Amino acid sequence: MFAIIQTGGKQYRVSEGDVIRVESLQGEAGDKLDLKPIFVSGDTVLTGDAAGKFTVSAEVVEHGLGRKIYVRKYKSGVQYRRRTGHRQQFTALKILGIKG
Repeated sequence: MFAIIQTGGKQYRVSEGDVIRVESLQGEAGDKLDLKPIFVSGDTVLTGDAAGKFTVSAEVVEHGLGRKIYVRKYKSGVQYRRRTGHRQQFTALKILGIKG
């Protein structure tokens, strides 16, 4: 059985036991969260209100920073060059189960 959840403007396909990295969420390591799925698949496929009766249980594993991404800007002929870096914050979640 798997479910598709939405958090931080992105959708993730999860099953029991998966560890996923999502956009930074509130909570300390060890806290438990209940997420609403938008799609559940198992013996039957459920979407919309039928999938809303299910909950996906997750536990916060850690908070951290992702890998560094460099952004380069360049304009030819005018000697304009810029380089900046960015590290996105994340929260690692361990999926404990899908209940409904």
